Amino acid sequence: MIGREIIFKKIAKSGRQIIGITFVQSIGTFLFVSIVFAIVFFISDLPVYLSVIFGGIALATAPAPALSIVNEYHADGPVTKTLIPLAAIDDIIGVIVFFTVVSFVNGMSGSSSTSPFMIAGMILLPFAIGILAGICAAFLMKQSIHNTKKLILLLTFLCISALCGLLTDKYIFHSFSLNYLLIGMAFSATVANKIPEQELANVLELYDPLLNLSFVIVIVNLGMPLDYRLIAGAGLFTAIYILSRAAGKIGGAYWGGKITKAEPSVTKYLGFTLLPHSGVSLVFTGIAVSTLTDIDASLASIVSGTIVAAAIINEIIAVIVAKSAFKRAGEIEER
Repeated sequence: MIGREIIFKKIAKSGRQIIGITFVQSIGTFLFVSIVFAIVFFISDLPVYLSVIFGGIALATAPAPALSIVNEYHADGPVTKTLIPLAAIDDIIGVIVFFTVVSFVNGMSGSSSTSPFMIAGMILLPFAIGILAGICAAFLMKQSIHNTKKLILLLTFLCISALCGLLTDKYIFHSFSLNYLLIGMAFSATVANKIPEQELANVLELYDPLLNLSFVIVIVNLGMPLDYRLIAGAGLFTAIYILSRAAGKIGGAYWGGKITKAEPSVTKYLGFTLLPHSGVSLVFTGIAVSTLTDIDASLASIVSGTIVAAAIINEIIAVIVAKSAFKRAGEIEER
């Protein structure tokens, strides 16, 4: 869903603006959360370097909840048009910053650090796989006149791209795992830019029921590992994390919009649509916990307890806030 909206001729005029906003809010969130927790951990007599782990996790945005609102309510407007490509770029920045942070923490503890090759591989290989599969899919789809056959080709090559990722993980690289979200984005963006707009719209109309089912699967998958009992045990760190991340995202999007001279609605409301956090943050948390367990198991417990509790609380609040932001921006109709 993200990739199919990245049509270069449409975003050419606002591309620099979107990149500018994404960079400011991502790096701004990372720095703000890291600084806040550095102060907190210094006062609490905990290792200050742990703060950058929280900052690295905090900059991640989970696009699925906000995009499910876009899909359900047919949201359309400047905020929506900025959010969708922003979600793709945000994920790239998130991967780079987070794994750089993990490498830094490993270095601080004397463990082996994550090499630049590994970080580059996690970014570039998913794009290469997605683009190559997308080119093949688009070529064959152009040869067919029936929308059903085009849909079958689209789904077949989407599965092939995922299979290529799995085989690459299993047989070629064992030191890291590819980002499958980036594979899907690259695949669908390539198809969207190769297929004429009306033809693509006809195929995607057939695809939408499967997209809705996919959203249900994604949301259920995100919710299953979350333990609601952690809400009761959520402490000061969780509250600080939720508030500092929200301040970073909202403030970063505001200043990013101001700097790039975005439309007023984007400046005011985009940050509120970036609050959903669970999916990517939980993946990053698992990696961070694995890294910290080898250093100090108590530090790993602090990270896992804080982030998982924050994910549960934030996901309830953030979806409501995001929907309200779309409404206030005038991009979804009242029902």
